[in-house]
Amino acid sequence: MSTWITAALGKRLAALTITAALGLGVAGCSDTSPQQGGALAAPSEPGASAPREQLVKTGDPLTELQGQNGLSLTITSAERDPAACLTIRGDLRNDGSQTAVVPAELRGDELAVLRTGPSLAGATVTDFGRHKRYYVLRDTSGHPLTTTGLSTLKAGESVHVFMQFPAPPASTTEVGFQLPLFDTATIKISG
Repeated sequence: MSTWITAALGKRLAALTITAALGLGVAGCSDTSPQQGGALAAPSEPGASAPREQLVKTGDPLTELQGQNGLSLTITSAERDPAACLTIRGDLRNDGSQTAVVPAELRGDELAVLRTGPSLAGATVTDFGRHKRYYVLRDTSGHPLTTTGLSTLKAGESVHVFMQFPAPPASTTEVGFQLPLFDTATIKISG
């Protein structure tokens, strides 16, 4: 083989290896395995479209945040996993009497995320002890690892949501949680 062909094959193999490693890293942070102790989300009403396949934890909520136009976010869990990801789950609910538009500000203002459509990518967690802020993780295509496709919620409608972040060190047991246009809160991390 010529040197040029060998070099070209080497570059392709390196690119494939890096792509596979990044994909495995994202897969390691995704939390869609039934062994995690959750249940699949059910549609919010009988005639609703197919359920979003997200794990839901039941139990006492960690906190409830109030947003605009009757929207509220109840955070039900904040779990650190062995893959060094922090997954925050909750329920986004419309407590108002009319259909509420999910604000575009919730997806943040990062240009790459704006192109991926409606999401909760604007959420952040803050490790106060280390003065460090963590942003929602992205997959290899730049899509945020969070609930996407939210546009409107009918009066009384609720949807299960999740957001994944890099996990703070194990010694950090509480973080601040911020979502644009919502109250802020301090939440306890489990795991």
